[in-house]
Amino acid sequence: MADCLFCKIIAGEIPSTKIYEDEWVYAFADIDPQAPFHAIIVPKIHIASAEEITADNSGYIAKIFEAVAKIAAKENLADGFRVVNNCGKDGGQTVGHIHFHLLARRYLQWPPG
Repeated sequence: MADCLFCKIIAGEIPSTKIYEDEWVYAFADIDPQAPFHAIIVPKIHIASAEEITADNSGYIAKIFEAVAKIAAKENLADGFRVVNNCGKDGGQTVGHIHFHLLARRYLQWPPG
């Protein structure tokens, strides 16, 4: 999508601090971190939200979770972490490209506060 913020970040048109990249996934540091470690993980294809996951694109979502495991190992997040996906306006999604927040290096209470 030409006007998608995350598509522009993936394409290198908008700078980011890369944390991880492979053929399917790009992860970068959140510019407004909610934990000492806060990465945004996105598929390299445009999927607007979790509502648009299909049999044809769900492999990208699996690759995101494979990337989560690799990032957690590389960043030594052995004490634990949280993976969050916000879907739609009421779910807190602010960018129309599916993405997952990987938060770590602090105690993350439940329910979130």
